[in-house]
Amino acid sequence: MSEVTIYHNPQCGTSRNTLALIRNSGEEPVVIEYLNTPPDRATLVSLIGAMSIAVRDLLRIKGTPYEELGLGEPSLTDEQLIDAMMAHPVLINRPIVVTPLGTRLCRPSEVVLDILPNEQQGPFIKEDGQVIVDDQGRRV
Repeated sequence: MSEVTIYHNPQCGTSRNTLALIRNSGEEPVVIEYLNTPPDRATLVSLIGAMSIAVRDLLRIKGTPYEELGLGEPSLTDEQLIDAMMAHPVLINRPIVVTPLGTRLCRPSEVVLDILPNEQQGPFIKEDGQVIVDDQGRRV
């Protein structure tokens, strides 16, 4: 079983690029399509802690019910924000990648390079044409 897990949304370009970078390192990760199989509360809290980010930093605004739910209200507690993510997994920003070297919200996708156990095995160009890894396997 792989030591790399990605909480993935195949409709998201950043998530697709991150998955491709993982595979370009020779890893075949455990892929969790979190909109179909959302993490349970304990897992979500654990991921947030492992990333050392504020709960609010994991909230996705674009294309979500963020505004309708009033989640921009600063008085909301972390528990209330987590409740909202549990009720509406689309609010969880992505992709989240877990490796033996750490856990990160990989936005932009090349953040994953900092936590992959293996080097890139070849060049990598993002879907938008941006070169991330050159022909010598070096990060650009």
